[in-house]
Amino acid sequence: MKPVVTSLKAKMLLLSIIPLILVTAAITLITLNQARLLSEQEIQTFEENLLASKRQELQNYVDLAMNSIAHVIANAEAGDTVAEAEVKRILHSLSYGDDGYFFVYDAVGVNLVHPAQAELVGQNLFNIQDRNGSYVIQELLQLAEEGGGFSRYIWRKPSKDGLEDKLSYVVQVPRLNWMMGTGLYIDDIAKEVATTRLKVTRNIRNTFFTVVAILAATVIVIALLGLWLNVHASELADTRLREVAHRYVQFQVSQRRNFARELHDGINQLMVSVKFRIELAKDKLSSEDVKVHAELDRGSEVLNQAIQEVRRISHDLRPIQLDDLGLESALYSMAEEFAERAGVKVQVSLGLPLQRLPDDIEITLYRITQEALMNIERHAHARHVNIEIWQEEGLIWAEISDDGQGFNVLNKAGEGIGLLNMRERTELLSGQFSIRSRPGAGTCLRAGFSLI
Repeated sequence: MKPVVTSLKAKMLLLSIIPLILVTAAITLITLNQARLLSEQEIQTFEENLLASKRQELQNYVDLAMNSIAHVIANAEAGDTVAEAEVKRILHSLSYGDDGYFFVYDAVGVNLVHPAQAELVGQNLFNIQDRNGSYVIQELLQLAEEGGGFSRYIWRKPSKDGLEDKLSYVVQVPRLNWMMGTGLYIDDIAKEVATTRLKVTRNIRNTFFTVVAILAATVIVIALLGLWLNVHASELADTRLREVAHRYVQFQVSQRRNFARELHDGINQLMVSVKFRIELAKDKLSSEDVKVHAELDRGSEVLNQAIQEVRRISHDLRPIQLDDLGLESALYSMAEEFAERAGVKVQVSLGLPLQRLPDDIEITLYRITQEALMNIERHAHARHVNIEIWQEEGLIWAEISDDGQGFNVLNKAGEGIGLLNMRERTELLSGQFSIRSRPGAGTCLRAGFSLI
């Protein structure tokens, strides 16, 4: 029944933990997903705000450039090479930051001003494409014709001498029909966005690990609490079971004692009395009644066998010596009878307390010793046997050892009924039972009982 109860408690514990895990996992996943979506929206907003500030900055730069050349183009006419040269000079000289410059293209895509890449000046870049396949100059010229606008493309960054993402703003130069503009490399925006995304991802991951840690701690606490309750309930059940078993053994000992005395003092005495009357009847009969004498002899013999059987049953139920002489004398008497019967040298050392032991412990010690000696006589072929009983730290210990042939204690199949009886008798009183033996090295069995 105990494994079934344990299994039921384990299932109840799982039924309390599994819903907690599932609900927590669902809430965590939903929360993390919402946090991830919200973080992406915030990152996009952050990126858009950065780009908006860059666009405003570019417009300001272009406005400043237009203001710097306004006085030249105000008086310029078509084909005025002097004015064109002055505009080129002014725009070529303007710069800001590490990579800020102004570029100028004519209507057909020929580069007129490019301070960062002088080798491009004079080249027709109308059909030039970036690595994404965009026609950069064509798109810029179209935006300028439409009144100005922004464009993103890939272009070489002077300070890195490598290709980077660039945002440019272009306008049309009045009277000269040129496209003029400037741009900002926005790789720093990508870095800031990537850094922000990394931080958000790290925060989400840390939140996830925190939730997992809290969940694990909660599960562990619940499991430990359930285990403690289970162990506590099991200990209470075991204690009550031991108490019931102890009372049962005491009741059984008391009943056996009463029944044994009834057999010995009642039925056995009546049978002895009947035997004496048969003997008296035989003495009163004449010697000529041979047949009657023979029948009386047979009846007396059968009655004597019945008397011996009653005495044996009475002794098996409760050794009279325990009640009359006590455990110490009963054990010494048993050892002497065993030594004489089996031809084995027996050494007895008894350190019993002054006060008599409880009845259930006395009868158990007596029966264990009796069973052990019987096993030694039948199987051990020993020459020396030691019987020792002593008291230590609230426990009464009994040890019976021999120098016989021994056996393999790991082989449970070789554990006979005698050993099982001794083990069961000990466990009924919540005692400790152990056997040490190996082939050719004798056997030592020990049983201990609490006196508290």
